[in-house]
Amino acid sequence: MSNPDTEKQTNAGSERVEPRAPEQRREWAMAHAGAGAGGSRWLAFGGWMLLLAGAFNVIAGLTALFRPDYYVVAGGELLVFGFGAWGWIWLAFGVLQVAAGAGCLGGMRWARITGIGLAGLSAIGHLAFLAAFPLWEFAAIALAVLVMYALVVPDEDAVA
Repeated sequence: MSNPDTEKQTNAGSERVEPRAPEQRREWAMAHAGAGAGGSRWLAFGGWMLLLAGAFNVIAGLTALFRPDYYVVAGGELLVFGFGAWGWIWLAFGVLQVAAGAGCLGGMRWARITGIGLAGLSAIGHLAFLAAFPLWEFAAIALAVLVMYALVVPDEDAVA
């Protein structure tokens, strides 16, 4: 006896596949999507957020270099260093973060580890830059913490 759900019927030389039962179609529609070709959704999210944080740091670095009057701090000094030094620091961090973010999107392990370290150092740096632009710095610290979390979360297929 054949299964009626998968049985092909011939009708005047053409083949027709019988539709599945409604219960089977619902199971198929409710199935979870996989993470992709050996990738992790968290890793992709972390890579995109790292790219975003890197772009923000590049913008902050360029702003500190070319428009130091944009930031308002008494005496023109920050906790450590001046605006010129911070401009180069943020520019370097931003470029490295963009490169690491692209590596994370490519599934590179070195990029994941580098991204975690850069996000941690970036959070500390934004804490030192807090007096210059408090609201933005709190947002940047939160983004750095989010990046660290996304890159530390284990892959879905990881075994403890």
